Formats: sequence, structure tokens, C-alpha cells
Amino acid sequence: MSDLSQKVHETLRDVPNFPHEGIVFKDITPVLADGVLFGEIIEAWRERYASQNITSVVGIESRGFIFGAALANALGVGFTLVRKPGKLPYERIGVDYTLEYGTDRVEMHVDALKPGDRVVVIDDLLATGGTCGASITLVQELGAVVVECAFLIELAFLKGGERLKGVPYHALTVY
Repeated sequence: MSDLSQKVHETLRDVPNFPHEGIVFKDITPVLADGVLFGEIIEAWRERYASQNITSVVGIESRGFIFGAALANALGVGFTLVRKPGKLPYERIGVDYTLEYGTDRVEMHVDALKPGDRVVVIDDLLATGGTCGASITLVQELGAVVVECAFLIELAFLKGGERLKGVPYHALTVY
């Protein structure tokens, strides 16, 4: 485990039985409250993607917005939103995906990316991979290329990486 991974691991807060009985929620708010650690995270990702010719960072609602906007700024590229239905004001495309019990949907503006754009898709947590997998589909439908997906945390036991359509991914800390 790298020093940064260790710092993240030690700073995250476990909240038992949230949002449901039996779930241990990984609370990122202590990480966000530590300005030095937050800066180190963004710098590590900036270094990782600086030579990858990234043209946009795609952030998944809602905590992916926090990390994604900061990373886009650090890379000097645009930031693109993936949102739940009814949140985007302009013409959009959407994808439905399956959850453990039912379905959900994510959307992007139709002009959010251009064919050939090279993007990093980012979120705070990789769990089952459904939301990120659907986000990858949206990016690809617009003709852009997902270079990698980035996460602060991966819950490896849920095997979410298997739903990422073969796209490489990186997590700073893994449980």
C-alpha cells in the first residue's frame, strides 16, 4: 500500500448500518476536510494522467463531481457531468442499468464530449460498477474514448471492475 493509499485508508470513516442495516458506509467527508490530503489525491491523479492526452474529466453524480472538477482544473481540461434523470437542462442521452433490485438511469448532455475526446471517468467509490459501467456507455456513445476510470475507494469483494466494459481502472485504496 502506498503512503497516499495508507493516508486515505486511515482518514476514511466507517459508518456502520448506513444507509441500511448490515452496510458499512465508507464516509469520505474526513478526507475532504483534510485540505492537504485532498490536494495530495488530486496531485497523484494529475501526475497519473498528465501524459495521457486527456481532453475531459467525466464526473459521476455526486461525489465524482468533487474529485472530477478538481482533477479537470489540475489538468487544465474541461469537466463533464453524468447525472441522474431530470437534472440536466439541455438535450441529453441516457442509459438505463440494472441494480440489485430494479433499474436506474444516468444521463449526459448530447454535446458534452466530441468524437475522439480522451477522458477519465471518476467517482469516489467503485462498488458493483453499475453506475460507472453506464457512464462508460454514455461516453462511448458520444464517440469519446475512456482512457481509465479512477476511484478513491474500491470495494473489491463486490467485483465492480467486471462491469466496466474492459476499461482499465485505478483505485487509491482497496477494501
